[in-house]
Amino acid sequence: MQTILRGKTSEVIIDTTGPVIIIGECINPTRRKKLVSTLQEANFEYLLELAESQIKAGADVLDVNVGFPGVDDVKLLPETVRVLQDNFDIPLCLDSPNPKAIEAALKVVQGKCLINSVNGEEVSISALLPLAREYGAAIIGLCMDDDGITNYPQKRVSIAEKIIERAVSMGIKPEDVVIDPLAMAVSADPQACLVTLETIRLIHSTLGHNVTMGASNISFGLPGRETLNSSFMALAICNGLSCPIANPEKIAAMIRATDLILGHDDFAVRFVDYFQSRQLQ
Repeated sequence: MQTILRGKTSEVIIDTTGPVIIIGECINPTRRKKLVSTLQEANFEYLLELAESQIKAGADVLDVNVGFPGVDDVKLLPETVRVLQDNFDIPLCLDSPNPKAIEAALKVVQGKCLINSVNGEEVSISALLPLAREYGAAIIGLCMDDDGITNYPQKRVSIAEKIIERAVSMGIKPEDVVIDPLAMAVSADPQACLVTLETIRLIHSTLGHNVTMGASNISFGLPGRETLNSSFMALAICNGLSCPIANPEKIAAMIRATDLILGHDDFAVRFVDYFQSRQLQ
């Protein structure tokens, strides 16, 4: 199954048969105080630095999150989209819990973006699926609902099925629903990673949809986070993860290697190009 995203003129194809597409996570004020302070001043220089560094590191799509306490994201998110698209031709993933901010950004975005995200709660479905349909966007479906996050993989898959069914009934193409199985901290639950991996496997094998997730949650509270995140992501890719949301500077090399090992990189073209372009060995 192919999910196609577009920038102003560029196109990115997320394919369940690979290669892996990287959605850059770094435009997010949660972990960057400098981004908060500069955005508060309507200064987009640091934002553009983050975008450029991620693209150079291998990001295919940029996740755009401008949420912080006190922000008028209905105003700031579309402003940020304009600035990014004035400087870079790359598809965007609009990341906000505020449907009004998502709609404001959808009105100005060029190309076809990804919305992050809808979940199985009725209020979320009712607010966001009509926006995806109206503006022709793809959307991420989170495997959680009114009962919260379940520890049973099959239950997570049933939530994904519900989101897909509702989306299709509203006129959204099935390939435009990308599923997030949810990655939770393994320090809090020793089975958390296994649950997520099994959920990915089931989504890939039974639903056939593209799968995304942010992997950094799994290492919360533990040392060696980069090692743990990379190991988990490689296993997730083997089970069907097709477009992780992560820092490309941390994971791009691992992803190129995993794609090659899984037969998603004929004659090692992408793998060799990645290392030669960075003069790495």
